[in-house]
Amino acid sequence: MSLTTPRTFAEPAPSALLLLGRGADLASERGVECVGDLPAPSDPDLVERARAARAALGDRAFVLGHHYQRDEVIAFADVTGDSFKLAREAAARPEAEYVVFCGVHFMAESADILTSDEQQVVLPDLAAGCSMADMAAIDQVDDAWDVLVDAGVADETVPVTYMNSTAAIKAFTGRHGGTVCTSSNAHVALRWAFDKVGGVDGTGKVLFMPDQHLGRNTAVQQLGLSLDDCVVFDPRRPGGGLTAAQLRDARMILWRGHCSVHGRFSERNVADVRAADPGVTVLVHPECKHEVVTAADMVGSTEYIIKALDAAPAGSSWAIGTELNLVRRLAAAHPDKSVHYLDSTVCFCSTMNRIDLPHLVWTLESLAAGRVVNRIVVDPDDAHWARVALDQMLALPGY
Repeated sequence: MSLTTPRTFAEPAPSALLLLGRGADLASERGVECVGDLPAPSDPDLVERARAARAALGDRAFVLGHHYQRDEVIAFADVTGDSFKLAREAAARPEAEYVVFCGVHFMAESADILTSDEQQVVLPDLAAGCSMADMAAIDQVDDAWDVLVDAGVADETVPVTYMNSTAAIKAFTGRHGGTVCTSSNAHVALRWAFDKVGGVDGTGKVLFMPDQHLGRNTAVQQLGLSLDDCVVFDPRRPGGGLTAAQLRDARMILWRGHCSVHGRFSERNVADVRAADPGVTVLVHPECKHEVVTAADMVGSTEYIIKALDAAPAGSSWAIGTELNLVRRLAAAHPDKSVHYLDSTVCFCSTMNRIDLPHLVWTLESLAAGRVVNRIVVDPDDAHWARVALDQMLALPGY
């Protein structure tokens, strides 16, 4: 099938995923087993049960659906969007007693931080974590800061953490005078951070967590720094695997973390799709590796990708490097365009996909029966300092 044929979507080959079920790989992902009996995924009445429970809850519940969720879950979302947009939407609905966050753990934490004490944030499956967020544990980050202190560079280093981080890491950032960023405003956040320590052309530094690729791509492509200005801090190695001299010479100290979905895409994927369709536009997320971003035609956040497809002319051809649920949804929404997944094999966000219809039905029915399940509550001190960092992001120019 030609990539330029409109009204078609070639489904990538499947791969093994951690889906459905109640187990959790505690060695690699946040979470515990889901408490309670889930409806069977084969139950033919699941959709009707979800509708009935949602109707029974009415305005008492507000259901948020991240762009990477399955269609069966998105169908019951009051609002869809990226993680921070959804958290802000929840905060703007104070009449909602329950905020059901169909996303992953760090997103629900952000919603708990931004909503009122009277609202209760619920995550349908506690095992829906984020491997990237879990790559930066707070004890590791505290130890890393001690390394910067010992190297004599902590006073000229500003921490910036991606939204895809735990509340504890956001709190660390707030305590140390930094800010949170999203994939769409990372360049603004980095410029603000550098301005605090002498500017982009100075000698000050940014400690960027937890996604090294977003930090590197933003610094090099949008701020004009070089790859040589970037070093990677590996928390599993003594001193982060860096010498004091390397830390002193660096401008961007990148945490050794990545997205398991976006990290899959390669230069070979880009070359292959261009060979198959010379007229294709390659559009990728900035969490992709630097060589992939460099090879692509366009780079942008999830919201940017959606808007780009909305504005694209009929008959145009696109290869998109981001999570498959979103790409498949974009293909269905734009039958007049040729929309394809950049990789030849499937890569859902496996933990995001743990929020399936059985978990959502169980959650909604429990709430309708007066049982609050899987509530997410952030430690008050962490919530305070994380809110400081989030508020700093909201104060950035042009946000």
